[in-house]
This record gives sequence, C-alpha cells and structure tokens, in this order.
Amino acid sequence: MTDNSRKEKPRVLVVDDERVIADTLAIILNQNGFAATAVYSGTGAIDKARSDRPDLIISDVIMEDMNGIDAAINIRQFLPSCKILLFSGQAATADLLEKARARGHEFEILAKPVHPQDLLAKLRD
Repeated sequence: MTDNSRKEKPRVLVVDDERVIADTLAIILNQNGFAATAVYSGTGAIDKARSDRPDLIISDVIMEDMNGIDAAINIRQFLPSCKILLFSGQAATADLLEKARARGHEFEILAKPVHPQDLLAKLRD
C-alpha cells in the first residue's frame, strides 16, 4: 500500500528576514507532519503564497522590505481561507497590529522567541 492514500500534509509558509529562524522553524515543522517552506521577506511571502497557496503562514512582523502584517493583509486578499500566525520580538508590533485592526484585520500574535513546542501546540489547536 502506498502513502498516496494518506491525507496531504498541511502546507506552511514560514516568513522571517532572519534566515536561521525561518529555516529552523521550517525544519521543525517538516519533522512534525507539515510541508513547510521558508522565505525571507514580506514580498517573498506574497509571491510564494500566490504560487504555493499554503494552508498556513507563520510570519515575523518586523522585516526590512515589508512588515508581516502588510504582507498578511495582501495575502488574505487572494487567499482568504489561509490561517495566518504572526510572531514578533519587538514592541513596535502593537502599534502595527492596532493599525491593521482599525482597517478590519485581526491577527493572532506569538512573542518571539517562539519555543517549537509552543508553536506546534498552537498549530494543532
């Protein structure tokens, strides 16, 4: 019997401009039943989401080219059912979240650094 009869792994896009963090999270997710890919910018996330159509996006908020909230809002326009989880280690995030909320966008946010077990528990909710 082949593996084709099993349910397809959830596709996850991990976004962080710190490559080590993005790559490490993708490895952990791949080892735990997900099909994860890492990208390193907000604009890269939009392009990859458009081509790969992930089930879930895990994104840092503060990045150089485009913050994770703006990328998430953009992605929601063409992937409205995609679950988006943001994480950040910076205080400026609260202000960005408030601006997004004022525009009608709600996002769940985790504090950085994210412990892998906490992240996996959150994804299984």
